[in-house]
Amino acid sequence: MSCSPINTGGGGGRKSNIKGDIFVQKAPATTIGELAATLCEIFCVKPNIRQIGTRHGEKLYESLLTREEMSRAEDLSNYYRIPSDNRDLNYGNYFVSGTEQVAEDYTSHNTHRLTHAELRDMLLNLDYIRQTLNGYEPEVY
Repeated sequence: MSCSPINTGGGGGRKSNIKGDIFVQKAPATTIGELAATLCEIFCVKPNIRQIGTRHGEKLYESLLTREEMSRAEDLSNYYRIPSDNRDLNYGNYFVSGTEQVAEDYTSHNTHRLTHAELRDMLLNLDYIRQTLNGYEPEVY
């Protein structure tokens, strides 16, 4: 996982960020099967992958933002910004003057799915993969 600072500026007509805002990076997804097959290809290993189906309680995808969060999210190109919920508890306003906003959950199932070539390129850019392919043996402590 990589982390980088989020420069949201402050200009451009965007509301400034306040404490409690949540930022979710838009990230591509892949399946564990595609990842395993691509790693086997990179390391020239004959794949011995057997699909056994979904196990009890196994998640098929990760939920990154719920539909409620998505209805309030601001799209910042590479990130979603979910402003903190600073509403008061006057629920009457919601039922009288509120608006219905329908959005879909943001999950690893409905984000961009990496193609085989994109996944291969991404893996080949990782230091660990490049060092391993070059015969580098990390020091054991």
